[in-house]
Amino acid sequence: MRNLRLLRNGGCRPAATTGTPQCFCLGAEPGTVLVGSQHGLVELGSARDAVTREVDLTVEGFMPEDGSGCIVGIEDLPEHECVCVATAAGDILLCNLSTKQVECVGSVDSGLSTMSWSPDQELVLLVTGQQTLIMMTREFEPITEKQVHQDEFGEGKFVALGWGKKETQFHGSEGKQAARRKQMEVSPTSAWDDGRPRVTWRGDGLFVAVSAVCPETGARKVRVWNRELVLQSTSEPVSGLEQALSWKPSGNLIASTQEKPNRHDVVFLEKNGLLHGEFTLPFQKGQVKVNELLWNADSTILAVWLEELKVDNSNPNSYVQLWTTGNYHWYLKQSLHFGSLEENRLVSLLWDRENLYRLHVLCEGWHYFFYDWHWTIDHGMGENSQRMANVAVIDGDKVLVTAFQHAVVPPPMCTYELQLQQAVNQVAFHTNPQHSGDMAVLDADNKISVYRYGQSTTSDPTVRLGAVGGNGFKAAVEKPYLDKTYRLSVPVNGDVISLCCSPTTKTIALQLADRRILKYLWEASTPVLEPWRTSSGCAVQFPYPCMQMSITRIGDEEVILGLTDRCRFIVNDTEVASNITSFATYNEFLLVTTNSHTCQCFCLKNMPLKALQACLSSAAAPNSETLRKVERGSRIITVVPQDTKVVLQMPRGNLETVHHRALVLAQIRKWLDRLMFREAFQSMRKLRINLNLLYDHNPKVFLENAENFVRQIDTVNYINLFFTELKEEDFTKTMYPSLNGSSKAQSYQHPDQKKVNLICDVMRVAMENIDPQKYCLSILTAHVKKSPPELEIALQKVHDLRENNTPDVKAVSAEEALKYLLFLVDVNELYDYSLGTYDFDLVVMVAEKSQKDPKEYLPFLNTLRKMETNYQRYTIDKYLKRYTKALGHLSKCGPEHFSEFLNLVKDQNQYCEALKLYPPSTQEYKDISDAYGEYLVQKQLYEQAALIFARAGIFAKALDAFQDSGSWQQALCMATRLGYTKDKLSSLSRSMAGKLVEQRKHAEAAILLEQYTEDYEAALLLLLEGALWEEALRLIHKYGRLDILETNFKPAILEAQKSQLIFLYSQKAAFLRHKSRLQVVRELKEKACESLQDYETPNCPELDLFSETSSVVTASDMNSKYSHSSSRISVRSSKNRRKAERKRYSLKEGSPFEDIALLEVLGENVRAVETVKGDIHILLKQLVLFGYNEQAGTLQQALEEILQLMETSIPEIWTPDLQQSSVNPVLGPSSTANSIMAAYQQKRMVTPVVQDPELLIPPKLNKNLQWKLHLLQ
Repeated sequence: MRNLRLLRNGGCRPAATTGTPQCFCLGAEPGTVLVGSQHGLVELGSARDAVTREVDLTVEGFMPEDGSGCIVGIEDLPEHECVCVATAAGDILLCNLSTKQVECVGSVDSGLSTMSWSPDQELVLLVTGQQTLIMMTREFEPITEKQVHQDEFGEGKFVALGWGKKETQFHGSEGKQAARRKQMEVSPTSAWDDGRPRVTWRGDGLFVAVSAVCPETGARKVRVWNRELVLQSTSEPVSGLEQALSWKPSGNLIASTQEKPNRHDVVFLEKNGLLHGEFTLPFQKGQVKVNELLWNADSTILAVWLEELKVDNSNPNSYVQLWTTGNYHWYLKQSLHFGSLEENRLVSLLWDRENLYRLHVLCEGWHYFFYDWHWTIDHGMGENSQRMANVAVIDGDKVLVTAFQHAVVPPPMCTYELQLQQAVNQVAFHTNPQHSGDMAVLDADNKISVYRYGQSTTSDPTVRLGAVGGNGFKAAVEKPYLDKTYRLSVPVNGDVISLCCSPTTKTIALQLADRRILKYLWEASTPVLEPWRTSSGCAVQFPYPCMQMSITRIGDEEVILGLTDRCRFIVNDTEVASNITSFATYNEFLLVTTNSHTCQCFCLKNMPLKALQACLSSAAAPNSETLRKVERGSRIITVVPQDTKVVLQMPRGNLETVHHRALVLAQIRKWLDRLMFREAFQSMRKLRINLNLLYDHNPKVFLENAENFVRQIDTVNYINLFFTELKEEDFTKTMYPSLNGSSKAQSYQHPDQKKVNLICDVMRVAMENIDPQKYCLSILTAHVKKSPPELEIALQKVHDLRENNTPDVKAVSAEEALKYLLFLVDVNELYDYSLGTYDFDLVVMVAEKSQKDPKEYLPFLNTLRKMETNYQRYTIDKYLKRYTKALGHLSKCGPEHFSEFLNLVKDQNQYCEALKLYPPSTQEYKDISDAYGEYLVQKQLYEQAALIFARAGIFAKALDAFQDSGSWQQALCMATRLGYTKDKLSSLSRSMAGKLVEQRKHAEAAILLEQYTEDYEAALLLLLEGALWEEALRLIHKYGRLDILETNFKPAILEAQKSQLIFLYSQKAAFLRHKSRLQVVRELKEKACESLQDYETPNCPELDLFSETSSVVTASDMNSKYSHSSSRISVRSSKNRRKAERKRYSLKEGSPFEDIALLEVLGENVRAVETVKGDIHILLKQLVLFGYNEQAGTLQQALEEILQLMETSIPEIWTPDLQQSSVNPVLGPSSTANSIMAAYQQKRMVTPVVQDPELLIPPKLNKNLQWKLHLLQ
């Protein structure tokens, strides 16, 4: 849907020239043209009226002086630094324009009619006057010579498979008459055909096509030859084939013209000689002749040079038409009229090789013109809801207008077309947003026709509906008339090559030929042109000429956007991307298509230029809403305002409409801000946007306008759809984060309610206030969607519907409501919930809708009906496994059902719930407590069982449970409640004291023996055994048994001193041994790491340090390690079992984790010594008390030495690097390749990965404990 727009034109007309130009070519120097005439060669420069260099060929005798000579070919050869000229007399000349030397490199006696060089200038093909072809190299060495006219078809001749005669073949729609039709005779060429052969090369130079008049039939034939001049194919007989010939550079078609009985066509031939498509020229038969056809370099534009046939001795008019194709339709985009003056008659035309869209034209009066074209999309720019998003396509004397607001009509169809008198060259839309549909059309006669909307009541015959004809669309246009021409009222210093305007700021930006940008405000009081400046005050100049421009705002600055024909995207004077194929601006959004076949959308509202540049240069996330994949080669045609449609055109020409996610979300957010819930909902439903956004965009506003939401949506099915999509997550933070980062979502969370439950409750209340009967199904959905579902309430509403049975036609029936409920909930689950309502009518109604067999549920329901109410409900609750409710109903059924009650309590362990149902004074409460206590005893929860027993007055069982739990004080209380005698109490106390001794609770056992058995001697022995020296002294002095000091006490403290000394010496020796071994192990591992520095990849036995697998002890390793003691470990306490599991590091020399094992053992040594400090302090006091100063001093010195050793050794063992690695491990879930490499280079890798990072933390010594006695120092 693109049009060709004239970017600029120029040229020159040298004054001092003789003769008439005959042909021309482009010079190697930019802006130069080489023209051949009857007298010689002329070089025209870029300056006006300038002949830069000239070579006269008549001086050397290569051209006759009478002006009858003719140049048939001219080619500039940069590598030879000369120009090759072929004359009709047969001479091939090399002319040096600088030295004006002329060299004849060859001559053909029969003369030359054509010279054509291959695109790579490696070969030259000559056509002689005797109709022969001569292929030569660039050094003019002949390769071969062939006759133009050949009898054979060529190497590409079709092979006949011999499948019957022509008469028996299928002839399609033509029928059997086609088989009997005689071959039509080929008519000879037209009278105006000059008879000269035409030569055209394929774009890659591998093949060349030659069109020549057949001497037998007088008609033209096209033959295709390869570079060795071997015939490849001959065209099929084409009646009326004309002289024009041009091979499409892309290589698939050869263009020519054909005069048919009723029209004049441009036809296309394939390389095999068969016809393949055509289009008709807009002239009557015999009105014009086609002199030449020319493709531009990228095969997108076909130039047709036409000339009127002479009538009434007047000079003919000359035309150049530019044709393009899209979606298998040929469009006439530009028509250049050169009039009938002799001096304006065309001599030749050429497309530029470098600038793809530059056309060079040479006229007989030495007029030289060039035209620069560029592609553009002509579309309206306004916000008017009726006439926006119009796109105009030029097609000859018609303008095809497509209104994308109403329908996306694929070209070449359209919404309506404007018929004009002449071919159209340009279309422009009104810049006023309120009149964006008004158009100005410029035709080939330089007439401007203005089409306006809404001012004419009569139908315009020049406006005809296209693909949308019929009811539903009306074109409000009046007859075209010339209104006025808008011109800038100030002079422009330079050539304006493009302009664009901003309807919002009334600003026009003009791009000059030197790429400077000027600004013009059309509503300014004094119109003035000034340079466009950036926010920093610098004048803007594009780094490259831009074919498309647009004005928009980035942040707070108005900027100019530009796109070159080389996909460079420019903002002001900064190139921000080099892979953009098209772009469009819409409100605060910028849409671009890229060479990587994506369409990206950016919100420019709060985006600085650097951020835009970064987004365009980096690939967006695949699931980002800013990016979407599009078909290869897609280009943006237009964005429909106040909508979400983006119209793209594919390379073939067909259209595709996409709804870009960013535009969709922006529009939805605008609708939600305006409380237009219906429009937002319909768009979200159609475009698959999650409906949670309706609430998450602004929860506070949604909840406050719930009734408005219900009234706008109105449809029950739509409201149900909204309910079913609800989720707890906030979609504005997960799936649809705001593009500009300024989300309007406000925190409106109720801490006591979940999001879904809150919406369901608010919506349900709103629907009940508006019309509970109409929204009955939606109300049920609100109950079911809650978490947990309120199925019982929903079933009750269905039951109420059945009971009411209102005659209202609009009301939902109970059957319909139940059927809908079964759609939302599993039928078996609903059956159970209905049974839980104890309403048998409702149960039957649900069961009838299910697949259940009536033989199954009817007997069960009949049995329930016969029961007493409470027992009936108990049976239902037990069936539904609602045991708490079942116990409540069964407790009301009387004492005769208590045994059943107790059995249910025991089966389901519902003891706590059961105790709540009976007063504590009842026998039932006592029985339940008895059962509960026995249950707790089985679970080995003796103390809790004893409390339950005691609370219920079951003291005997409470006594046993307290004894088992070790609560001797409570046990004695229970014994007193049971009335134990003194002897029985003494026996009980002695038994409990024995158990306490087993638990190493000597102090508590001594209290029992002293107070309840009155055996203070046994109590003293227990205290001495437990090293409770001070308590033992108290009892000795209380009962006056000082003899025991000599017999028992003093030997005990001396024995304790010896055992503590042995313990300290053993701990010191072990600590020193492990510390020295740890130093050796670390030195070995450090050497191993240093040896790794010489290798790129670690490859040594110490690789286990780096391996994740070696740092984790597997289950099989553990099993093999402890297989000999698995049965012993299994019966240990959980504490010992955990201790055994921690012993996963071996102290065996050379093991991978020996250093970790040593750290573990050293830590245990420190903690063991730290533990005995308090015991040794008490022992020291007793030793001093009884005069054993020497033994006390020895013990104190031993402890002091080992503590000093450990205090000085701890920093050496647990180094700072080791502690750091425990906080930030080298290898771990948060590690990266860079962090691991950095640690490796810092030699931190000597610290392996451990499963117990606490081993890397040094143990702490308690320095606050004053254990030393100063009197011993």
